[in-house]
Amino acid sequence: MSAAKARPRPKHAPQRTCVGCGSTSAKRELIRLVRTPAGEVEPDPTGKRPGRGAYLCHNPECWERAIKKGRLENALSTRLSPYDLETILRFRAERLRAELS
Repeated sequence: MSAAKARPRPKHAPQRTCVGCGSTSAKRELIRLVRTPAGEVEPDPTGKRPGRGAYLCHNPECWERAIKKGRLENALSTRLSPYDLETILRFRAERLRAELS
């Protein structure tokens, strides 16, 4: 009898949903925002910071929709302060400039 050959299993890629548009993508393709244990909302480019996270795709319209409709606040279970909004929008603007360069 011959031993059964083990087929390599495909590597699991975690899926996340954009809070702006609701599309599902691989975790690494989305941008994570995190509510830190201190209560501040900040971008998490590495995806490893502690705290409650929410994911957004690269589309600027998704960012606007998530902020205006309160989806980001709901996903992070917090109210966004003016400082949080400024931090988020500054990060998005820098990200857009980097993508266009």
